[in-house]
Amino acid sequence: MSQHQGLKVLCTFPFDEEALKKIREAAQGEVVIATRDEELAAHAEDVEVICGFWLPKNIRQLARRLRWLQFAGAGVDGLRDTGLLDPASGVIVTTASGIHASTIGEYVFGSMIMFNRSWPELVRLQDRHIWGNTAWYHLRTLELCGQTLGIIGVGHIGRYVARLGRAFGMRVLGVRRSARGGEQDQEVERYYAFSQLREMLPLCDYVVIATPLTPETERLIGEPELRAMRRTAYLVNVARGRVIDEQALIRALREGWIAGAGLDVTEMEPLPQDSPLYSLPNVILTPHISGESVHYGARLASLFAENLQRYRRGEPLRNRYDPQRGY
Repeated sequence: MSQHQGLKVLCTFPFDEEALKKIREAAQGEVVIATRDEELAAHAEDVEVICGFWLPKNIRQLARRLRWLQFAGAGVDGLRDTGLLDPASGVIVTTASGIHASTIGEYVFGSMIMFNRSWPELVRLQDRHIWGNTAWYHLRTLELCGQTLGIIGVGHIGRYVARLGRAFGMRVLGVRRSARGGEQDQEVERYYAFSQLREMLPLCDYVVIATPLTPETERLIGEPELRAMRRTAYLVNVARGRVIDEQALIRALREGWIAGAGLDVTEMEPLPQDSPLYSLPNVILTPHISGESVHYGARLASLFAENLQRYRRGEPLRNRYDPQRGY
């Protein structure tokens, strides 16, 4: 990659002025903001770099000079219809992997603690003006300390979850793509390969899914995996809904194969109104917001600015998408 001067950059992410100042300084060129389709179409023809979430499917036709996309999210499955992930497109794609780690890590433990202490049920009692201690014997009073946490996908998010688990006094196990089985490090007591997943699941009181969605991980968690889990186990999915066979999960929750689930993602989003997941009493459901944070824009701007400087100097970019891995 040769050195680049005077870049024209288009942002579809709504950065604030402080973030834009940092991006302009790094770009040493024109930075255009497009918040609507017509604005993007008006400026796309001669842009070299785009940063944002939303892109039209015909972005390659609109932005013929595009050489690099800094995607504003960690998972790139939403880009599959654009053609940008095809190595033949000539476009470098980088992700925002890593900027969500603390936010999603806190969400994961918030979900686990809510389940452990029956907080959804207690809030419903509060809404009905019922003093909850009259029903204490129906409510869960579990602890994280001393329990086993299994993490499927120990990347930026999974590693942060592991550190929090250790801080809570939990035993931490992990599944990752590169593991052969038996490795360990400071945060994870033992790693398992994906082929060893069913060996790990029966050992876990809590299972957190934080793996990218790839052909290898689609429907990774199906009926055999759910039946391998403890009946007392709680499952948290902050990855993508399609990593789980949703119909098998609904059966597992109804029939007591597992104790409960915290779901920030589902197979279809928005989740259809007639989905049983809304009304199952052992489900904590949120609308794909685990990565949302007041600091998101600032963190994305810092990553993008660093990558802009690297791009202009002809250096390797952080978080470059790898077609062979699928993330």
